[in-house]
Amino acid sequence: MNEPTSLAPTIVESSRNSQLGIADSANVGVVTQQQLAARTVYRPGELLEAAPGLIVSQHSGEGKANQFYLRGFNLDHGTDLRTTVDGMLVNERSHSHGQGWTDLNFLMPELATQLDYKKGPYYASEGDFSSAGAVSVRYADKLDHGIASFGFGQGGYRRLFLADSPAFGDGTLLYALEAFRNDGPFVHPDDYKKLNGVLRYSQGNEANGFNITGMAYTAKWNATDQIPKRAVDSGVLSRFDAIDPSDGGNSSRYSLSSEWRNTTASGSNKVNAYVIQQRLNLFSNFTYFLDDPVHGDQFNQPDRRITTGLKAAHTWQTGGWGQASQTTVGVQLENDNIHNGLYSTVERQRLSTTRQDHITESSLGLFAENTTYWSDWFRTVAGLRTDAYRFKVDSDNSLNSGKTRASIVSPKLGLIFGPWAKTEYYINAGTGFHSNDARGTTISVDPKTGDPADRISPLVRSKGAEVGVRTEIVKGLQTSLSVYRLDFDSELIFAGDAGTTFAGRPSRRVGFELSNYYKPFDWLTIDVDVALARARFKNFDVVGNRIPGAVEGVASIALAVDNVGAFYGALQLRYFGPRPLLEDNSVRSKSTATLNARVGYKINKSTRVELEAFNLTNRQDSAIDYYYESRLRKEAVSVNDIHFHPIERRSLRVNVSVTFN
Repeated sequence: MNEPTSLAPTIVESSRNSQLGIADSANVGVVTQQQLAARTVYRPGELLEAAPGLIVSQHSGEGKANQFYLRGFNLDHGTDLRTTVDGMLVNERSHSHGQGWTDLNFLMPELATQLDYKKGPYYASEGDFSSAGAVSVRYADKLDHGIASFGFGQGGYRRLFLADSPAFGDGTLLYALEAFRNDGPFVHPDDYKKLNGVLRYSQGNEANGFNITGMAYTAKWNATDQIPKRAVDSGVLSRFDAIDPSDGGNSSRYSLSSEWRNTTASGSNKVNAYVIQQRLNLFSNFTYFLDDPVHGDQFNQPDRRITTGLKAAHTWQTGGWGQASQTTVGVQLENDNIHNGLYSTVERQRLSTTRQDHITESSLGLFAENTTYWSDWFRTVAGLRTDAYRFKVDSDNSLNSGKTRASIVSPKLGLIFGPWAKTEYYINAGTGFHSNDARGTTISVDPKTGDPADRISPLVRSKGAEVGVRTEIVKGLQTSLSVYRLDFDSELIFAGDAGTTFAGRPSRRVGFELSNYYKPFDWLTIDVDVALARARFKNFDVVGNRIPGAVEGVASIALAVDNVGAFYGALQLRYFGPRPLLEDNSVRSKSTATLNARVGYKINKSTRVELEAFNLTNRQDSAIDYYYESRLRKEAVSVNDIHFHPIERRSLRVNVSVTFN
C-alpha cells in the first residue's frame, strides 16, 4: 500500500480568491476585504450582496431588519439565510416580528475583512436557517492603519467613523466608533439615529491566537411602512408618504464574544463563545383602519432577549487506504431567554394586549464532516448533523403555554471531480431544516380571535440537491454554474396584514445560478451574476400553487476601477424581477432595478474623498410588494390592493477619509 498523500488541496493558480481544489460545491465562495471595500452600499446589510444572487432590501424604516431575496425565496427578515458576524448568530429565533429576524444595522463595513458564503443544505457545520444559504462576516483583529471619516449627503445623511488598533501589552487593542443619522426621501423623515461601537483585544495570528470583543449598538427611527397603490394612483399620497406617521421603533444590541484558535501539525481547534443582549420596540400599521376604524390598526411588537452561544470544532488529518483525509467534529449550543408580545396601539400608546410571552428556547447541535482525497481528481465530503431543541412558552393565556421537544438528523454528501483544465465538477445532496416560532408549537387558542388554533411542527425539514461546475480556464476569469432543487416540508409565509410569518404548505424550488468574477487588467474588476428560480407549492389547492413573493430572477453587474492614478471608482447594477403576489398568479409585482456608482480621488497617501450616487437613473420601483386587504380612513369598505415600499430616489453622498498611524 502506498504512503498517504499530503492533505494539502490541489490549488490552481489564477486570480485572487481562487476556490479550485478548495470548495465543496459550485456555490461556496470567499469575498476578500479588497472586494468588499469596492462595493457601494446604501445600508450596512447590503454588504451581503457580495454573495452572488443575494438581494438585500428594506420595506420600512432604516432601523428595521433588512428584507432578503435568495434562490427563489422572499426570505422576509432573514429566515433560511443563516447569518453570522464573528461567529455570533444574527438570526433571532421566535422573534416578535418574524422568525429568523436578522438585524445587521450594527455592522461596520470598514471592519469586515472577509465574507464567506455557502448555498444549499450541504454543509454539516451550518444548522438552523441555512437551507437557502449561509453568510459569515469576519471582523479584523488588526487594522493596517487608523481610519477617520466623515460623510454627508442628501436626505439628512451624516456619518462619523473612527477606528484604530494600537499595540496593547502583548497584543492589539482595536476600537471603532460610529455615529450615524439619515432621514431618507420620505415626507415624514426617518430621523434614523444610531451609535455604534466595537472594542477588541487580540493576540496571535489566524492559526494560533484569541480575541475578546465587546460591541454596543443603539438606534431609534420613524418608519414609512408599505402604502397602498390606490392611494398613490389617486393622488392622496405621494410615493414617499405614510398612512401612519407614528410607525417606527428603537432597538439596541450589546454583546461580549471570544474566539480561540489553536493549530498543530496534527490538527486544529477553534472555539467561539458569546452572550448577546438585544431589545426591539417596533410599531407598525399595515392595514390602517381595517380592524379598528376608530383608533386604527397600529400594533406594537416588543422583543427583549439574552442569547448565549458556543461553537467548538476540532479538525485532524489522517491517512487511510493510502489516501489523505481530514475530519472535523463539532458542537453548537445556543439558548435564548425571550420576552415578547403583541399589543394594539395608537400613536405608540398601548390600547390592549393581544398576547405576551416568556420563551426559553435551547438547542444542541452535533456535527461531523470528513473530506477524503481518493485521487488527484476525486474527493468526497460526507457530513452528518443532529440537532435537538427544547421550547418552553409561558403565555399570558395558560392555554397557549407549554413545553415541546424536537430533534432532527441531517446527512450531507458532496462529490468533487477534477480539476481538469482548471475546471472542477460538483454533485451535492443533503437535508437541512429551519426552526419555527416556539409560540406556534404550544398554541391552542388564537390570541386575537379566541378560535381554536393548530400547532405547527417545531422543526421543518428541507431537502436539496444540485450539480455544478467551476472553471478558471480563461485567464483572470472565475466562473461557476449550478442547477439545484430545494424542497421544504412547510413554507414560511409572511402575512402582511398581521405583520408576522406562518407555516404554510410544502414547497419546491428549481433554479440555476451563474456567477462570474473577471479581472482582465490590474485596474479593472468585473462581477456578473444571474440567478433564475421556479418556486411552487407541491400540494394541490384551488387557490393556486405559486408562492407569494418568491423571486424568479436576480441579476447584478459590478465594475470596480483602481490603480489608474489618483482616481478610482465603482458602478453597480442590480435587478430582481417580477414576483407573484397571489397563489393563482393573478397579481404580480413589477421588476426592480437600481444603478449605484462611486468615484473617488486620492488627495495623498492618507487622504481621499469619495462621491457616491444611489439610484442614478431615478427609477420609481418598489423595494417590496404585497397584496392584501386594507382600509383607509375615509373608505367605507376594505379593498384588496398592492401595498409597496419604494426604493429611494436618486441621492448623493460625499465621504472624506483620513488614515493615520
